Amino acid sequence: MPVQHMAVRQYKQIPYLTFPLLEREEMVRHLFSTRMGGVSEGIFATMNLSYARGDSKEAVDENFRRLAEIMETKPDRFVCAKQTHTTNVWLVTEKDCGKGVVYPVDYDDIDGLITNRQGIVLCTSFADCVPLYFVDRKNKAIGLAHSGWRGTVNRMGERMLEAMNRAFGTRPEDVTAAIGPSICKDCYEVGEDTAEIFKENFPKEWGNFLSEGKKEGKYQLDLWEANRRILLKAGILEEHMAVTDICTCCNSEYLFSHRASQGKRGNLAALLQIR
Repeated sequence: MPVQHMAVRQYKQIPYLTFPLLEREEMVRHLFSTRMGGVSEGIFATMNLSYARGDSKEAVDENFRRLAEIMETKPDRFVCAKQTHTTNVWLVTEKDCGKGVVYPVDYDDIDGLITNRQGIVLCTSFADCVPLYFVDRKNKAIGLAHSGWRGTVNRMGERMLEAMNRAFGTRPEDVTAAIGPSICKDCYEVGEDTAEIFKENFPKEWGNFLSEGKKEGKYQLDLWEANRRILLKAGILEEHMAVTDICTCCNSEYLFSHRASQGKRGNLAALLQIR
């Protein structure tokens, strides 16, 4: 599996992915999970991190416990998003600890999480959509977001930076950002309706990440490039940004992919924590 902008790490029998760019930021720990190293079975094999897809609670609990060990913490320090393809951002505090893993979440329609509290692990879920990581080096704050095509067309990356600015005074030039593993342009075919929404929202730029597809009336959508341009336009400096080249769909034996599995799958997770 070619990896240019990410590194494969391993803890015990658990492989996971990291960004060297984020590893240089000593204030944070982060990872992106693979589907390896857990205890789930069948279509969820083996590191499924979703309680909502039919896997056993005991298996998912153990999978989260194993990732918590990598992050040098416990599952009750995790806070999970409640993703519905919005651009809503939740300001995470100590009262949220454990939500989505140990306790039920009491919020809804949340695709972005931000915090400046040490030790809390932000957690978002994926199986083709785009993970966005944000580290504010100056104000010691972090953000983690889920951005599918709806989040991308509504500029989730920009919404995250706005939320971090309101909460922490974050300025884009002080942020290190990363765009994580998700479906690549070659694998991501969309219809005319979705293409038109992108053309309307990016009238001058859509040609850089949307091209005619392999079938008539279809288009190939490059979510990596769309999100990269959104972050650059929002003020993130190019040298402070990492963009993956790992496609979840191309690597469906290694990563969960909704499209490759036709929906029969578990969930991956992006994790980010202030040490």
